[in-house]
Amino acid sequence: MQVDANIGGSIDGTGGGDLAVIDDQVGFADRLGYDGVWSTEVGRDPFLPLLAAAQRSSRLQLGTAVAVAFARNPMTTATVANDLHAFSSGRFILGLGSQIEAHIVRRFSMPWSAPADRMREFISALRAIWRSWQLDEKLDFRGDFYQHTLMTPMFRPEPNPWGSPPVLLAAVGPKMTRVAAEVADGLILHGFTTERYLREATIPLIESGLNQSERARGDFTVSYPGLLVTGATDQAFEQAMTAVRKQIAFYGATPAYRPVLELHGWGDLHTELHRLSKAGAWSTMTTLIDDTVLNTFAVVGEPGVIGTEIMRRFADIVDRFTLYTPYPLDESVRRTIIDDLHDPAHTPTPSR
Repeated sequence: MQVDANIGGSIDGTGGGDLAVIDDQVGFADRLGYDGVWSTEVGRDPFLPLLAAAQRSSRLQLGTAVAVAFARNPMTTATVANDLHAFSSGRFILGLGSQIEAHIVRRFSMPWSAPADRMREFISALRAIWRSWQLDEKLDFRGDFYQHTLMTPMFRPEPNPWGSPPVLLAAVGPKMTRVAAEVADGLILHGFTTERYLREATIPLIESGLNQSERARGDFTVSYPGLLVTGATDQAFEQAMTAVRKQIAFYGATPAYRPVLELHGWGDLHTELHRLSKAGAWSTMTTLIDDTVLNTFAVVGEPGVIGTEIMRRFADIVDRFTLYTPYPLDESVRRTIIDDLHDPAHTPTPSR
């Protein structure tokens, strides 16, 4: 298992990478021993911060988690990803997500239809474009949603010495999860995921998709932003607990995430959270997240036990774990968790 910092979460907040402070943030992540950093697409561009990050650190892996695929086309995405992969000496990971119809149509003014099928074709088109550049072969991709049939010498970049970047796909539902397992190099899970849901719902879908694409589990990366509740003091711990309860309540009100709650027999909780969210009763929603729900969705404990508990729950099913902390977390606490996760003595032998 590798541990990543989530640039879109605990490193730079929920608005995306701020170029004015990214240098310090990446230096902080490098100093603490993170293996990689992620950049989100919320209020800012997801790619530009990683250019700055590649300049600041020569060690960290750099990824988008996520860039909105349907706000772009395969050619523009292939170009920026290829450039970042080359500039970072092969450390770039292209994390893609679909977003929802309202944002694609009304915010980005882009077409929306059959998102799973469109995403499968988007990733296939990316690979065709990269292959054309790498092998200096004719570009002739013809799909239902995208057609790329022109690549003249003037617009063809040099072959990338680091090859093509890996593509990870964010997925919540079964259709997009299957797409990830069939055509992507990995899956970016949603933070509103439990160990049981991973084992009983997500992993079987991954295995089925990998079998269909004739690939082994070792060829596929599962990346998980796991919620944590911890703190250096009792006050910090209580603040963390409140923040995570609030985050779980927010996610739990979303209809698309109801199946996770239903698996645990908490379908009625979603119904009530959804009702309260429409009424704007956010504080009341938080009180509905009891200790059982909290401990199911988050790893809860003192700093010294968090790393061991992460490994116990996820070491055999997750390849990359992002510390998801929607609250300020003391540097010494982060260091303790990261050191424990890197300690071979805390790493059980994976079952796969």
